[in-house]
Amino acid sequence: MILTDQQILEEIGKGTIRIEPFDPACLGTNSYDVHLGKYLATYRDRVLDARKHNPIDVFEIPEEGFVLMPGVLYLGVTLEYTESHAHVPFLEGKSSVGRLGIDIHATAGKGDVGFCNTWTLEISVSQPVRIYAGMPIGQLIYFEVSGDITNFYNKKAGAKYNERTIKPVESMMWRNAWEYPSN
Repeated sequence: MILTDQQILEEIGKGTIRIEPFDPACLGTNSYDVHLGKYLATYRDRVLDARKHNPIDVFEIPEEGFVLMPGVLYLGVTLEYTESHAHVPFLEGKSSVGRLGIDIHATAGKGDVGFCNTWTLEISVSQPVRIYAGMPIGQLIYFEVSGDITNFYNKKAGAKYNERTIKPVESMMWRNAWEYPSN
């Protein structure tokens, strides 16, 4: 079940959901609007390697905005720091953003119970579009959880994205221990 506006406010009051900064005007019927932070990043290398660290270049979005170009993956970040201690948060793009041809995440729209951080966005565009720091970029939706939780994200050994940041974070896939199964 998705939390309503009143339920989101109740959970904020209980401390099970935290949003900083919080603005009541950003609360929708069953979501909370989040905004683009002031930092973007791009990968240095054109070819990325899933088994290696791929360094990024972080830069600040100028006041006059920044034009995103097709064919480039931009890592952005939400202005809002969030915590979710009893619900599964989902980040979706706003329809107004989608109608500009902006996708805000390739695959990582779901958070885990215990996720405490800003959200790194995987931004791509279908045509050039100018964006601005502070613009509405997405909306958080909170789902109720059924059952007990053993492994909260913020307490999980080896969780790769727990360090609090205001800048986008590159893929940490290279930290995973994996290999192709052989027959």
